[in-house]
Amino acid sequence: MFTRAMAFIAAAAFSLSALAAGPEAFEGHDYTRLQIPQPVATGKQVEVLEFFWYRCPHCSQLEPELNTWLKTLPKDAQMRRIPAVFRDDWMPGAKLYYTLKQMNLLDSLHHKVFDAYHVENINLDDPAVLGGWIAKQGVDRKKFESIYNSFSTQSKATQGARLATNYGITGVPAFVIDGKYATSVGMTGSESRLFEVLDQLIVKARAERGGKKSAR
Repeated sequence: MFTRAMAFIAAAAFSLSALAAGPEAFEGHDYTRLQIPQPVATGKQVEVLEFFWYRCPHCSQLEPELNTWLKTLPKDAQMRRIPAVFRDDWMPGAKLYYTLKQMNLLDSLHHKVFDAYHVENINLDDPAVLGGWIAKQGVDRKKFESIYNSFSTQSKATQGARLATNYGITGVPAFVIDGKYATSVGMTGSESRLFEVLDQLIVKARAERGGKKSAR
């Protein structure tokens, strides 16, 4: 009787867990499997890549929910952002991202860049406008512009084009889990479903690594 009761409780707990995670993610619908898996840069942690563009309205819209979701990310998973470059006019945003990253300013200014483009209608692609805007944020303009215009930053930004091609990314925002699985809001149909799928793909990637669930 005790064994049967425990089995019933375990089954009920599993059902509730599955329900909380949403419907099972299906390959070919909620996500795709990369034909050629790509190496990850997160070591023992499951890698979560976001391909984005600062001027993309969908990326801007997703940002608040993405930040909320990141607070629930397991300790054995790590998020990395990649500014995609599909055309020449995407390059300024990529250079801006890597400049802020090198100056350790992403935590304070990443969301402000989205607001500048989409709320305040400020064209940060214009170097003169960008320089003035960055100075208003209390950042050393000369140092910022030196890094922004450096060969190193240009090289990092150029990587976005190659990485998007390697991962088969054709639009943003898009996500790749552990170099194997790609998904997007366009595939999942909604932001809430996207995060359910991301959670499930992290679990899937963890299992394939032979790891156990880590505390959030």
